[in-house]
Amino acid sequence: MIPLFRFLSYLPLSWLHRLGAFLGWLSWIFSATYRRHMRENMVLALGEEGSRRVRSAAIANAGKSSLELPKIWLRPLEETAARVVKVSGWELAETAMSAGKGIVYLTPHLGCFEVCAQYLSTHAPITVLYRPPKQAWLQTMIEAGRARAQLHIAPADLAGVRTLLKALKRGEAVGMLPDQAPKVGEGQWLDFFGKPAYTMTLAARLTESGAAAIMVWAERLPGGAGYHFHLQRPTRPINGSTEDRAQQISHEIEQLIRQCPEQYLWGYNRYKRPRGVEAPPASA
Repeated sequence: MIPLFRFLSYLPLSWLHRLGAFLGWLSWIFSATYRRHMRENMVLALGEEGSRRVRSAAIANAGKSSLELPKIWLRPLEETAARVVKVSGWELAETAMSAGKGIVYLTPHLGCFEVCAQYLSTHAPITVLYRPPKQAWLQTMIEAGRARAQLHIAPADLAGVRTLLKALKRGEAVGMLPDQAPKVGEGQWLDFFGKPAYTMTLAARLTESGAAAIMVWAERLPGGAGYHFHLQRPTRPINGSTEDRAQQISHEIEQLIRQCPEQYLWGYNRYKRPRGVEAPPASA
């Protein structure tokens, strides 16, 4: 797989996106489980009409998100960062950096989420949380792709949490995917598009440090033209208890998804119950 990824990294992004769209449709056609998750999640969030309107584009974009990874991970950082051709809201990062209290960048599974930390690392150090994959070859690819001068990785365990806290204490940035289902003991059942989803509380706890919270995502542009990098402040300040903060972060993610629903990974089983986690309360 690694030689194949290296070969793909040399292809134009437009080619990778075309091939990725084709693979996205293959996944849709041949995986009944994937189809079911995608349909259920989209209808829950967008309704029947909204789901039908964006389904085809969402299927294609899910494939694109996989095939663009070689380009993001294996090309030189300056080349990867240059694929961000438009930036909106950069003043939020500048203001937060000048405050020196650290930044928590919250990036959902929307658009090209892998390019976000890469681009941010060209401006200042950032430490990102990641969950090691089961496949050894993919672990190697992730480590190689994120081995950038100012981009550091922290595993999703106690040692990783300490690494994130130390980075914030130094006034640096951290980043994570807050809509990723956590392991047992690392989350709570909270509302996500009107249905209980086992939700990580780490992002909420990190905001309790006084760090600025900024929502970020990279919109995939047509024809392989690159990415539009969006930085947005939460619709209202993230405060209150850890549970309140975690719930608000989930609602903020909903707001981002509604901006570009065709580029969200709807096939991800967001509502799964991790092993060892009790079922959500009937009133949730």
